[in-house]
Amino acid sequence: MFKLATNDTFSLGDRRVRRMGYGAMQLAGPGVFGPPKDRGAAVAVLREALAAGVDHIDTSDFYGPHVTNQVICEALHPYPDSLVIVTKIGAIRGQDASWLPAQEPEQLRQAVHDNLRNLKLEALEVVNLRVMGSPHTPTEGSIEKQMHALAELRQEGLVRHIGLSNVTAKQIEEAQRIAPIVCVQNHYNLIHRDDDALVDALAQQGIAYVPFFPLGGFSPLRSAALSHIAETIGATPMQTALAWLLHRSPNILVIPGTSSVAHLRENLAAATIRLSHEVYAQLDAIAAMTE
Repeated sequence: MFKLATNDTFSLGDRRVRRMGYGAMQLAGPGVFGPPKDRGAAVAVLREALAAGVDHIDTSDFYGPHVTNQVICEALHPYPDSLVIVTKIGAIRGQDASWLPAQEPEQLRQAVHDNLRNLKLEALEVVNLRVMGSPHTPTEGSIEKQMHALAELRQEGLVRHIGLSNVTAKQIEEAQRIAPIVCVQNHYNLIHRDDDALVDALAQQGIAYVPFFPLGGFSPLRSAALSHIAETIGATPMQTALAWLLHRSPNILVIPGTSSVAHLRENLAAATIRLSHEVYAQLDAIAAMTE
């Protein structure tokens, strides 16, 4: 059975995790709402991920809502000591499957308790504050109130480490004046490169950068150049895009999601791809070609 290498890791709080992780969003139903079409298959994906050496799972109680965390609990509880489950708060779901901001302190506290209950945990290892501006593009604005609420939860021992999602560099600096930040989760991939400078700045601080939509999200990456390069190295375009992320910076942790065991294995195999300087440069240039 395929196993992830044990030497390609990065710090996430006070833990070391393998840089190839798993994002659980796709374990919910269509539109990340309602139950999965095949709950048994969702459980199988999670168990396969752990068996392959994944020790970093990204989730949220607003996936479903509640569904994804409940499936994780069913599949993996009691959790191995090596597993780091990272969740996020800051939104709730409307009955029409809409994504609604939930940024008030009492809402953030409720979200932490919802995650604890559905994951059957006494404390959450890492909680990302998802800032709800534009859906996938950070919007400036103070997050002081939210950060103070999370800092209180951390002092109470319900949250061990704090991360941020969908944020600007200024918001990260504001947050760091209130509590330590261990990771940032923003929209970033081979083509969407707005955070290039931020990735490098966080690397210098030893802070993990976790791209969401590493393969394009709801609109998968499509590029003739990417397909051509992938063919020349004997990989799929998506594997090649993941390999580029892993080569981009040592602080990048990737969390591609899937509800299929076969697709999971394909994603994890991207961790074995070694890119030459020439191929990396060709991939790096694709963003400019698509502007």
